[in-house]
Amino acid sequence: MIRALLIGCLLLLGACASHVPLPERTPTLALPLQLHIERTLAGQRQDWLLVIQREGAGIRWSMMDPLGIPVARQRLVDGQWQADGLLPPNAEARELFAALLFALTPEAELPGNYPVARQQAAQRTFETRWQVRYQQPLVFDMNLAQGLHYRITPLSESAP
Repeated sequence: MIRALLIGCLLLLGACASHVPLPERTPTLALPLQLHIERTLAGQRQDWLLVIQREGAGIRWSMMDPLGIPVARQRLVDGQWQADGLLPPNAEARELFAALLFALTPEAELPGNYPVARQQAAQRTFETRWQVRYQQPLVFDMNLAQGLHYRITPLSESAP
């Protein structure tokens, strides 16, 4: 009995820890988008390609490495993330996609979708979880609470 209770508590804690903030309503995005994601953690860099596109009532997020090998695929439908394809769950990618959705939300829609967010000039923050610094609308840096740093650029403007 105690073991079952302990397992239940651990599952509940895991579910809370994996909760990724989402907007109140799906923001107006100019889709499809093709982005270059440059990830830096502890001095190590990785490059990914991300395609964001509408699919029915949802949004599909497909991320791959520079060779075209899928890294993560998710669909955002009715405010819920759904696995897309046979790739295993990828908590880091889901956090990245949610942070990108926050970063890509038009400024006019920010207060209604993310009431705790703050926007000052070319910087936007969501609590201590996400920080975004814009150079242009689709050229920005993101810092996530886990120490991850991302540089986002449109795919057509990315340097090899």
